[in-house]
Amino acid sequence: MAVSDRTKGASAERILDAAERLVQLRGYNGFSYADVAAELGVTKPSLHYHFPSKAALGTALIDRYRERFARRLAEIDERVADAPSRLAAYADLYGAVLEGQRMCLCGMLAAEFQTLPEEMRRSVLAFFDRNEAWLGGVLREGRRAGTLAFSGSPRDLARALVSALEGALLTARPYEDAGRYRRTAARLLATLAAPREPGDR
Repeated sequence: MAVSDRTKGASAERILDAAERLVQLRGYNGFSYADVAAELGVTKPSLHYHFPSKAALGTALIDRYRERFARRLAEIDERVADAPSRLAAYADLYGAVLEGQRMCLCGMLAAEFQTLPEEMRRSVLAFFDRNEAWLGGVLREGRRAGTLAFSGSPRDLARALVSALEGALLTARPYEDAGRYRRTAARLLATLAAPREPGDR
């Protein structure tokens, strides 16, 4: 079979899109190549042409998701001026995922971490490390500017925020209520706002 024939209708991007949706709904261990092939209407060999193993597919999924998330963070840096608003925009990224009736890809994979192939584990950790580093920078900047108030190190708080937002996303999922997540996130971020001076509006 020619390459053009066996890859017809099963581009790498289409495969990744289908697999990402399945992982966000079921988890990594809850889907197979057969599920992806059935969804795309192709054969399993056409999937193996692009991704020789499920681990290779999983790693590509995480890397694409991490890169896309990094672009969103860069967009926030570019269009949002102050630290509190940047934190709110960050929390909105998770809310948008839930509104699409999905979960954070890496949050889902973190729940299955011990069963993942080693290369996928490294990619999941890289996702969280990148998010914590970005949040740490925002928190540091906000405290320096006097718009955020918190004790302890920005790094430790960044880790706590990622954990709290992922947890809020997870617990809102059974209720199918993105508003539940958004209210929790807003309440959490409100605790970081610096007290206003008398006369501030």
